[in-house]
Amino acid sequence: MKKDNLKLGVLGLGYVGLPVAVAFGKKMPVMGLDVNQKRIEQLKHTHDETGEVTDEDLLSTNIDFTSDAKRLKECNFIIVAVPTPINESNQPDMRILHKASKMIGQNIQKGTTVVFESTVYPGATEEECAPIIEQWSGLVSGKDFFIGYSPERINPGDKTHTFTTILKIVSGQNEQTTERVADVYSSVVTAGVFKASSIKVAEAAKVIENTQRDLNIALMNELSQIFHELNIDTQEVLEAAGTKWNFLKFEPGLVGGHCIGVDPYYLAHKAESVGYHPEVILAGRRVNDSMAQYVGQSIVKELLKQKKHLGCLKVSVLGLTFKENVPDIRNSKVADLIQELEEYGIEVLSFDPLADADEIYKEYKIEMANYDQLTESDVVILAVPHDVLLTEDGAPVKKLLKDETSMLVDLKKGLEKTAEHSWSL
Repeated sequence: MKKDNLKLGVLGLGYVGLPVAVAFGKKMPVMGLDVNQKRIEQLKHTHDETGEVTDEDLLSTNIDFTSDAKRLKECNFIIVAVPTPINESNQPDMRILHKASKMIGQNIQKGTTVVFESTVYPGATEEECAPIIEQWSGLVSGKDFFIGYSPERINPGDKTHTFTTILKIVSGQNEQTTERVADVYSSVVTAGVFKASSIKVAEAAKVIENTQRDLNIALMNELSQIFHELNIDTQEVLEAAGTKWNFLKFEPGLVGGHCIGVDPYYLAHKAESVGYHPEVILAGRRVNDSMAQYVGQSIVKELLKQKKHLGCLKVSVLGLTFKENVPDIRNSKVADLIQELEEYGIEVLSFDPLADADEIYKEYKIEMANYDQLTESDVVILAVPHDVLLTEDGAPVKKLLKDETSMLVDLKKGLEKTAEHSWSL
């Protein structure tokens, strides 16, 4: 496919799809499709509420934003970047991806290349997505249209490692498709491309990237619990161990979001479908999924040691998103922490300067307080250390403490200990 004949469309304009569309849109015309009409209207007015691209980026890119799926007929190269979450049973929820495949099947033209970026388990692209496109189009995969896979590597909030500066894995159902996919992506990705030998290899590579991180963080979380029992400062231990050249620098914390806390379950699901029970992967998930409960119980124990009456305390939580400096609330474990504290009869107020209050309530039934309502708190929990909360040596956090007996919980040690009664992982 010559670049002059390339008619590119991006399906799904969230944290992954929009940066992809913007990068290509600075080089060529792009059709950007999302079924969320509100999202489309915001982007047409050059505003990205996720904060992944700037208003200036949107002004300088050539993207035709639409919610009309029929516009896919205009494209001969379609990039799919829709969410692949898990359900309440920690099983892959492929419904959005299946709907996207159906949408493509209903509108695809012959000769089109469809590249999936959504995280899936090995085999899903060819075994699930391609057949759906075939079913709704009447076309044959590998003959009338072509399938590729190029796993997303977007790190929300990271302005250094961006779509164009991260080496891109590409793959296709045959050599010709792989070359076509590589040619298109290499036109905008300055870091270059890596050609995987098959779609399954590319899918597996993606899913183990975050599985590896999940396991390393799980180890740090378990070590943190051990060191608390031994009355040793975890951060000091990690600082000392980190002086060795090959020590991997991971830290304990609440593991949420749509990648690290999700992807291992996709791999585990596929492993179990072929009769293998992944003990290490699922053990890491159990440790990380239980951390909010551990933190909540640890805070309660500290308060009881101080002879505090739990029902009379004013407890404030700062930060509700899944990580610092992003407004993304998906799979936030801070909500689990709040629930754990409330089960002890503690009334909890919460605030996040980046999160949308309506989305927080819709997702977690948590009514976000105003910042001013948090003053004079007996306990302040800095759950997510957004930069805006760390300004002026953490003044936005410290000024909420009622007095010198108040307890400061600084989960990631974004601040220096300033209260006599402090706690951190």
